[in-house]
This record gives sequence, C-alpha cells and structure tokens, in this order.
Amino acid sequence: MTIQELFSIQNIIIYLIIINLVAFFMMWLDKRKAKKGKWRIPENTLLIPVLLGGGIGGIVGMYVFRHKTQKAKFIIGFPAILICEILLVLIFVL
Repeated sequence: MTIQELFSIQNIIIYLIIINLVAFFMMWLDKRKAKKGKWRIPENTLLIPVLLGGGIGGIVGMYVFRHKTQKAKFIIGFPAILICEILLVLIFVL
C-alpha cells in the first residue's frame, strides 16, 4: 500500500467519522460516570480526540449531553481547535 492509497479521501473520511464518534462517545461516557458518581475521564483526555480531528463529535456531544458546557476550556477550546484544523486543511489543500 502506497502513502497515497493510505491517505485517500475515502480513508480520511472514514478516519474522521470514527474519531468524531469516539469524541462523542467519550462525552457521553464521562457524563454518565458523573451522574453515577464514578471515576471520571480527565479533562485533558477528553481533548485528545478533538485534537485528532474529532471537533464536531466533541462539540455535539458537549451540547447533546449538556456536559462541560460551563467550562471555558471546552466551550471555547473545542470550536477553536476545530477552526484551526479546518484552516490547516484549507492551507495544505489549496
């Protein structure tokens, strides 16, 4: 498999779908654990899938589950990361 085949549009789309689902699931899981008073996912760990391209899933999960919506790190950080990633893609594609 060549590098071009590895980074095909189809593979990139599949990756983005998976990482966004992971970010969404992590927000759900952490909210569920919070409600049950169990161990929590560290905030920095919640940022990892967003930094890896899961910004949409993280943002949607944050608002669907009303989780971390009072923390600036998330209400500003998630969209800021997403915007930076979009800009980087545009810079490298164009």
